[in-house]
Amino acid sequence: MTNTPVTALLSRDSGETLIDQIARSVAARIDDKLLRGGARMPSIRQFAAAHSVSAFTVVASYDKLVARGYLESRRGAGFFVRERSPLNTGERSAAPAAGASTSEEAADGPGRPLDVVWLIRHMFNASPTQKAPGSGVLPADWLDGPGIASALRAIGRQHASLLLNYGTPQGFLPLRQQLQRKLAELEIEAAPGQIVTTVGVTQALDLVAREFTRPGDTIFVDDPAWYLMFGSFAALGARVIGIPRRADGPDMVQLAQLAALHKPKLYIINSVLHNPTSTSLSAAKAFQVLRLAEEHGFTIVEDDVYCDLHPGPAVQPATRIAALDQLQRVIYLGGFSKSMAANLRVGFIATSPEWAQRLADRKMLATLTSSDIAERVVYKILSEGLYRKQVDRIRARLDTVRARTVRQMEKVGLKVGVAPTAGMFVWADAGVDTSVLTERAMAAGLLLAPGSLFSPNQLPSTRMRLNVAAMQEPTVWEFLGREIGKG
Repeated sequence: MTNTPVTALLSRDSGETLIDQIARSVAARIDDKLLRGGARMPSIRQFAAAHSVSAFTVVASYDKLVARGYLESRRGAGFFVRERSPLNTGERSAAPAAGASTSEEAADGPGRPLDVVWLIRHMFNASPTQKAPGSGVLPADWLDGPGIASALRAIGRQHASLLLNYGTPQGFLPLRQQLQRKLAELEIEAAPGQIVTTVGVTQALDLVAREFTRPGDTIFVDDPAWYLMFGSFAALGARVIGIPRRADGPDMVQLAQLAALHKPKLYIINSVLHNPTSTSLSAAKAFQVLRLAEEHGFTIVEDDVYCDLHPGPAVQPATRIAALDQLQRVIYLGGFSKSMAANLRVGFIATSPEWAQRLADRKMLATLTSSDIAERVVYKILSEGLYRKQVDRIRARLDTVRARTVRQMEKVGLKVGVAPTAGMFVWADAGVDTSVLTERAMAAGLLLAPGSLFSPNQLPSTRMRLNVAAMQEPTVWEFLGREIGKG
């Protein structure tokens, strides 16, 4: 593409920022087929010179267009108009104008055993000085607090009715449109009507379990897996059975045998950056899991909350079962608590239109709506294009500390086995009962996550989950070295 202007004349007196004017004008030209898919956009320097704006303004405009699915960034080559297809063509509307609305819309006693409630209570009750290498989230200073604060202020300047009224049971429509584009990048086709927002992935799992199981039904989970759902499912009267997890996915022999025996209703699986091992499902096993689901009649619930911490299939293999199945037998879950902010509590479910309506109704009966304010904040961050750079920085920082941390683990006597190449977790073998180790850690002001909690049977384990982003304090290494005996 030449360096001729690609926008209408810009106005500095219109009340609309130059960034928004450029993004709106370029998007309109793409929608009107004046800019064709695959066309190379002018370089940042060329665009800035042609339109008498700063390079910063051009970068911010291009980033916003990338976030909205109009452009794509190719490393070392520049920005290009994204090929428009049903998977990545969302509705053209951005955030509604101010005032507009959318129509679719106890303290532990002595000797208390270590269990899921114990760990969660201590996670929330931890003092600011307590170190938490067993934590499941990134440290606050790794995240974009100023960006979230800015988005909150922007939402606060909108019409008061947007802040005071209920949202919609299915979720804020512009956010669901944005999620449609996000899913398209994962090769998952889902219209906004197939997406239901939730109060994090925790509520998403609860809604799915309540809708699709009854007391006495069987739910399969990975073993090890995220511990919170064990107690949640058991409280519903479900029987929870673990499927041994290998480096490339579940043990297929065990899965086939147990599926034939127990006829589960659901199988909950992390396909990408499994918690707690940070391993990912191979393409071969993804096909096998889907085949078994069809053979035995169970629904796959794919929890992809760590999606944005994965560098992408161009860097590392990553197969999502929902991309193979296109939401026929797979219910896909996602969220932003791990990479944006845990306190926003915004997650989502993507599924078939029929199931989406059923789950939206169940959500409405449980909580009426989720937080419209939080969903507007997440939408603004995603649509402004800043989130993409933030997760790039997080992944780069994790890559920097992960290799160093794994080496240090081995020095103090922890066995890592297959070292993860992405994500924040390491599933390490301490060679001792990690429940006992965790009790000693508490006395030293450290919070660990013992392996026993990550299995449905909760038997003693020498494994524990360690968060590489939360292990940068010398006191953590001093404790591990002293207790494991090789420090």
